[in-house]
Amino acid sequence: MDELTRRTLLTATAAGGLLTATAAGAQTGEPIPQPQRPGHGGTDPGPRNLARDRQNPDLLVPPSTDHGTLPNLRFSFSDSHVRLESGGWTRQVTVRELGISKGIAGVNMRLNAGGIRELHWHKAAEWAYMLYGTARITAIDPQGQYFVDDVGVGDLWYFPSGVPHSIQGLNPDGCEFLLVFDDGEFDEDNTFLLSDWFKHTPNEVLSKNFGMPGTAFSHVPDPGELYIFAAPVPGALASDKIAGATPVSQTFSHRMLAQQPIKTNSGTVRITDTSVFPASKTISAALVEVQPGAMREMHWHPNTDEWQYYIEGQARMGVFAASGQARTFDFMAGDVGYVPFAMGHYVENTGTTPLRFLEIFKSSYYADVSLNQWLALTPPELVKGHLNLDPQALAGLHKEKFPVVPG
Repeated sequence: MDELTRRTLLTATAAGGLLTATAAGAQTGEPIPQPQRPGHGGTDPGPRNLARDRQNPDLLVPPSTDHGTLPNLRFSFSDSHVRLESGGWTRQVTVRELGISKGIAGVNMRLNAGGIRELHWHKAAEWAYMLYGTARITAIDPQGQYFVDDVGVGDLWYFPSGVPHSIQGLNPDGCEFLLVFDDGEFDEDNTFLLSDWFKHTPNEVLSKNFGMPGTAFSHVPDPGELYIFAAPVPGALASDKIAGATPVSQTFSHRMLAQQPIKTNSGTVRITDTSVFPASKTISAALVEVQPGAMREMHWHPNTDEWQYYIEGQARMGVFAASGQARTFDFMAGDVGYVPFAMGHYVENTGTTPLRFLEIFKSSYYADVSLNQWLALTPPELVKGHLNLDPQALAGLHKEKFPVVPG
């Protein structure tokens, strides 16, 4: 290609990108966002993804307070590969998708009515939050005690590592839920499946183990047919109780929405850890609701990293690290956020509807430190010496913790 042709092609491409961006703006009636603020940046003629730029205004035009090279702390389930099966679908965000998340992985799963997540177990513990519909969950513990329960929106379950379990969607429209695993390297495709073990064990061994003819196991389906598979909707919960067996002494499910929340004028927080859900020994969580314009206050967690899942609404999060590093991210429903251990942060509702999200921790207990409360409980002259606050500002600091503050 000669230089004239190359230059012509580049000019046409640039012009086409500008035309596309302009046309897209004209079609939506929205102004075209540009990576600039007064005295900084410039226009972006394209090519560009305007939908993405509009979803991430604080990446396109970072606040002037952002500084340094913090890693990416956001990933959307919408950018994850979806595995489609006869009984539903699944997708995941692990350390492969969100490299900073080495301690926690997440799976978003949908089961149709009757759809079954095959009997299985994991090396990692499994924590779950029900997003939609109802499901039946089953398990047994190492003492041979059984568990069966029906769970609905806002309910949790927790299965310790190695505990075998199943999940099935119920009427009228199955369920959708978030699974959280206490290992960022977790892969939903690498689980111990019941059918897999049967298919990879000689018939004579199965015969000895169960005291049955080997032919009894000749019709076990191929594992590829199960995983998440269609099945009839089960009967009433009572019909799945195991006659003559002992139920578990410590339930694997919990009604998070039934908890009395911490209330402020601008939102609520429900905290679930071993103090209210004893079975959940490696995962604790908070369900946070923030009204429009309000904010999850500036704080940090003194015990571990924070993994977030945004359920509804629109938000931005500012994260502060050591050495003056800071970065801002935007979130929508279905997004995952991450805050590394001890980093200061806030989450602000930037939409017009309530914001709801989960804070999740690889810990048996929940803990946070409020910036406002810390300053209020520090000798006033010491605070004044650091921040040069006047007496009125010092008197306005809160000795009590307000996890959600007004706009």
